[in-house]
Amino acid sequence: MISVNDALSALFALVEPLDVEEVPLDEAAGRVLARDVVAKRTQPPFAASAMDGYAVASGQAAPGATFRVIGESAAGHRFAGMVAKGDAVRIFTGAPLPDGTDRVIIQEDVDRDGDSITLRHDLDAGCHVRPAGGDFAAGDPLTAPRRLGPNDIALLAAMNIARVPVTRRPIVAIIATGDELVQPGETPGLDQIIASNNHGLAALLRAHGAEPRLLPIARDTHASLALAFDLARGADLIVTIGGASVGDHDLVAAAAGARGMDRAFYKVAMRPGKPLMAGRVDGAAMIGLPGNPVSAMVCGHVFLLPVIARMTGLPAAPAPRRSVRLSHPMPANGPREHYMRARVDGEQVTVFDRQDSSLLTVLAQANALAIRPADDPARATGDQIEILPL
Repeated sequence: MISVNDALSALFALVEPLDVEEVPLDEAAGRVLARDVVAKRTQPPFAASAMDGYAVASGQAAPGATFRVIGESAAGHRFAGMVAKGDAVRIFTGAPLPDGTDRVIIQEDVDRDGDSITLRHDLDAGCHVRPAGGDFAAGDPLTAPRRLGPNDIALLAAMNIARVPVTRRPIVAIIATGDELVQPGETPGLDQIIASNNHGLAALLRAHGAEPRLLPIARDTHASLALAFDLARGADLIVTIGGASVGDHDLVAAAAGARGMDRAFYKVAMRPGKPLMAGRVDGAAMIGLPGNPVSAMVCGHVFLLPVIARMTGLPAAPAPRRSVRLSHPMPANGPREHYMRARVDGEQVTVFDRQDSSLLTVLAQANALAIRPADDPARATGDQIEILPL
């Protein structure tokens, strides 16, 4: 068996960032920016008012000073003339400052009588001007790689970037295996159960930038598995679920081996998820997950998501963790790293008592995996422990 860190390193060695494609700005959210882009304009493109008020020359602004209002500047409708000494222009938030002015007197500091204004004695000292380029200048970069969120999309729009270079979504073929499985909505036989892992993993991968392809369930025969691998051709990553152990009906390793699989590792010192294997087959990376529902989903968070992130151009790194306090004592851990379903509230975590790898109801209640290192000693209430948020 190898460690979780060694397994991740081996998985990262099996994949690399995919091709770059350009997509419309409104389709770029959630995608990974593949190369730096630069602003096509300056923002703001002109000195603009930050408040409603009156634009004047700052050297003339003093308590009690009077000005003649000669026009108006609004957003999208600038005042076109020159502002001379003793003159002011009514201005609104976001409007360009007229030539000859460099300060905005807020309207609360002004008394107006017809076309004449007088500055009050408790005059605000601020200039209330947003300088040209105060946000960014033409040629300023937005650097890659980065997963584009709503704030990035807003910035790209302001930069006048209509098409965005992003990494292509990884195509992931998902093969659930086993005679015991039927699809949701079907009527299972007396010895059958409903396939759940493939649907949960597809949802997880789709939410993190992949394009999952759910293939038909592969039965426990070499012919059915061979057909499943045929259907997976063209995928960037093949994920099998179940059949990766060493029982008489566990045929995935043999089926992959018959296609010339170059195996990177088999078995990881973790629980749940020990019977994990990986390699390359038919020109694609392959990860063979265990069949227990929780084991498959835990491995999805620990292994699949970092691999997908790498394929989309992000750095090769484990899933992010953070430290919180235990709400209760825990006994010593065994020789394998343990990923335990848990609930985090604020900075405190409660680890559920029931950790059987078949219990999806417990996983559905969890918002984190509490991580116990191999041979971790007993822990007391208040001890710090690492978690992987779900």
